[in-house]
Amino acid sequence: MARVAALIPDLLFGSQVVGALQSAGHHVALVPTLDGVTDADVLVVDLTADAAARIAHVTSVRETLAEVPTLAFYAHVETDVRELAEQAGFTLVVPRSRMAREGAALVTRLSE
Repeated sequence: MARVAALIPDLLFGSQVVGALQSAGHHVALVPTLDGVTDADVLVVDLTADAAARIAHVTSVRETLAEVPTLAFYAHVETDVRELAEQAGFTLVVPRSRMAREGAALVTRLSE
């Protein structure tokens, strides 16, 4: 299965995501930044807080992780965040609720 680097500062939701991904057979590392991440098959990025900074951070390390798909999630009421992430080139941008329901399946799809 996939090696996942997850930038999810919310520890409670992050542990739920990690648990779901690990149950699906993925290897997950919660990371404080994407600096130094070179061996991930998929990046998962929480955009529910500090979205602009996180989008800029992912964009800045894009060269290192050129072919790595990025799955971002955002608060459903912040459609402007979705638009910014899509414009920045994130592979898939979904509401947080969808990430909670389908996160493992989404990561599996992106890693294939």
